[in-house]
Amino acid sequence: MLEEATVGRLLQQAREEKGLSREALARELQLSLRHLEAIEGDEWAALSPGRARPLARQLAERLGVDLESHTGAFQIVPGQVALEPADPRRERLERLVMGVLSAASVLVVLWLVVPGPSLGRKPTVSRLGALPRLSPPPPPPPSSAPYPVLGELLPEAPIDEQGILVSLRVMDACTARLEPEGGAPQARALQVSEPWRLRVKGSFSLVLDNAGVVNVEVAGRRIAHGQSVGQVWTGRFDATGRWLRPVAPELPEEPVVTDDDEEGGQP
Repeated sequence: MLEEATVGRLLQQAREEKGLSREALARELQLSLRHLEAIEGDEWAALSPGRARPLARQLAERLGVDLESHTGAFQIVPGQVALEPADPRRERLERLVMGVLSAASVLVVLWLVVPGPSLGRKPTVSRLGALPRLSPPPPPPPSSAPYPVLGELLPEAPIDEQGILVSLRVMDACTARLEPEGGAPQARALQVSEPWRLRVKGSFSLVLDNAGVVNVEVAGRRIAHGQSVGQVWTGRFDATGRWLRPVAPELPEEPVVTDDDEEGGQP
């Protein structure tokens, strides 16, 4: 019976059949010439641990050598890990353990989801069942406050016992001065991030030094003062918050000139 050739001998024969020198093959595969000589000489101990089998497969793929058909020769190359034969008893034990774990998982899920009586436990009698059922509370009485809105924040009343609501919002810096009739004046430097809201009793005057950037609301009504940026505006309001606009002065009537007057006036 002929002895099967070694892996190194098979690779050497394949290289020689293709007419390749060791130097050319080592240069093509970027492999050390010393390592190639060790592989063809089956000197596997000269290679680094774990490199013998990968290098042998690389050379076999380049030279067209089927190592699967030479399993006996390839088995002697260092690095092969022998597989343990399958143990039927161990496989049955593993299947049994997996089945037990699966069943336990299903029971845990049922215990968490399904109510207690469905798992065989006796239902507990609730003491709340013996108590009389309470009727729902009566609806709240209608609100007498101004602008009642169900389920929403109630807006402030334009006029209440504390006075008229004045709201100033600015888009730029402005100084506002509020002068109530018969009371102490109030002044404030308005900023963009902070509106000025206050209540005033009785008639009052409002002075703005940069009226074009101020949004004025008095008694819930927006005051369109029509001033531009940088202009000063003074507004007077009565005790109900009505804006007392200045009355334009009346112009004198021009005399009507007739034809008789024109003729009489000629020399």
